[in-house]
Amino acid sequence: MAFEPQLVPTLREGIQIVKIVLYQELKSLLLSRHREMEPAHVNNLAGAVVSGLFDVPHSEPPMASFVKHNRVAVQNASELVLEKLDHLRIPLTDALRVQFLCDSHEGKDSTAVLENAERQGILILEREVPLPGAFMNIVRSFGRAYGILDPEQIAVTETKQKNQNGATIR
Repeated sequence: MAFEPQLVPTLREGIQIVKIVLYQELKSLLLSRHREMEPAHVNNLAGAVVSGLFDVPHSEPPMASFVKHNRVAVQNASELVLEKLDHLRIPLTDALRVQFLCDSHEGKDSTAVLENAERQGILILEREVPLPGAFMNIVRSFGRAYGILDPEQIAVTETKQKNQNGATIR
């Protein structure tokens, strides 16, 4: 699939929205289940799970150390995604596949990320790979619902895209 030059960065922004939603949902779940945990610990734990799922390396010493010393807690929190956040499987599947497509377009093989998500039971194998417009529609809906995206800003962006291309990217 060939992408227009501005499409990959736009899709990557969409992936970020899905990651933020996962982070917010997981953080909230962890806080409600583990009231004894410090908020900073919960933040790091949720961040480690999201980073692990999307294969974002923990290159900064504090986070790398946190992940190393909290492997079991990170694994347990990862399992909560499937157990308690099942409603996020479709957007996570789409975001992971779009990330794979973007990576492929840029010459990076991220097959291992999809395999990891499949092993965890998060990836919905029977779901078709989303077209960019369908993925961005899901992202916009999530962004609005979770207060991440400003609805007025979305309308302005869509109007600009329509004026530039003659059709709105959806």
